[in-house]
Amino acid sequence: MDKQEMTQPKKNGLSDLLLLDRSQDVTEQDVLYPFALEELLCKHVGEGGAPLCHLWRHPRAFVMGLRDSRLPGAAEAARYLEAQGYNVAVRNSGGAAVPLDLGVVNVSLIMPKRRAGEIDFRDDFERMFELIRLALQATGCEVRKGEIEGAYCPGDYDLSIGGRKFCGIAQRRQAHAYVVQAFVIAEGAGVEKARQAREFYERASAGAQDIDFPRVTADSMASLEELTDLGEGAALKFMEAVKRVVRERQTPEGLERAAAGLWVPEASQVREMAALLRERYGIRGKESGGE
Repeated sequence: MDKQEMTQPKKNGLSDLLLLDRSQDVTEQDVLYPFALEELLCKHVGEGGAPLCHLWRHPRAFVMGLRDSRLPGAAEAARYLEAQGYNVAVRNSGGAAVPLDLGVVNVSLIMPKRRAGEIDFRDDFERMFELIRLALQATGCEVRKGEIEGAYCPGDYDLSIGGRKFCGIAQRRQAHAYVVQAFVIAEGAGVEKARQAREFYERASAGAQDIDFPRVTADSMASLEELTDLGEGAALKFMEAVKRVVRERQTPEGLERAAAGLWVPEASQVREMAALLRERYGIRGKESGGE
C-alpha cells in the first residue's frame, strides 16, 4: 500500500470513524430498523456526534426505492414478496429495488457535512468507493465504477469486477450530515438476485412498457464469491477487510474525539422512527390509493 493510499482516507475523515458492526445481529425482522437507526444516528452526527461505519445484514428482505414504490403494481408485488417470506419496505435514500439476504453486506458511512461549497455529493460516493476498493485490494481484482447495463439499482456508482455488478451505492442527506449506503453482494448467485429483481419489476410495472423502471438482465450481477478468490465465507471475509481498512486509518486522537461524541439510540426510539418512515415512505402505487 503506497503512502497516498494510507494518508488520503485520513483527509476524508476516517481518522475518527467508529465501527458499528451489527452484521451478526440477524434476529431483527423489520428491514426498516437499520434505516431508522441510521436516520437517528445521522441527525446526531450532524449535531457534532461521532461519525460511524455501520455494517448490517438481513436474512430475507426486499427493499424498494421511492420510484419503485410508485409503480402501478407495487402493492401487488409487495404482497407477493411477503407471501414468499420477504420483509418488504421502501427506503428513504436514493436508488432502486434491492433484494437482501445474509450474503448481502450493507455498509453505511454516516458523516457530517462540510461547509457549503467545500464538497460535492460525488465526493461522498467516492469515499465509499475507495473504502470498498481498498477492502478488496488483496484479491487482486480491479474494482471499477460506472453504470452496468441490465443491473438492478442502476447508477453512476455501480461497482463491478469484470463487467458484472456486485455493489450499488445510494445516499441520504440531512441538513448537517449524510449517510452513504452500499449493498455488497458477497455470497450466493448474482443471477438469482437479478431474477428476483426482474420478477419484482414484472409485477410492479403491471405490464406497462411506457413507464421507466430498470430492465434487469440475468448476467448483469455477480457476488464476490463468484468474482474473486474470497470463496466460502466471502461475506465475513469482506466485512473483516472493511473493518481492517477503517482501523488502519483511525488515530488515537481521532478515536478520543469520537468517543466523546458516541451515542446509540434505544431500540424503542429506533422502532418509533421506523414506524414514521413506513408512514412517510409507504407504497404509493395505484393499488394502494396513490396518484
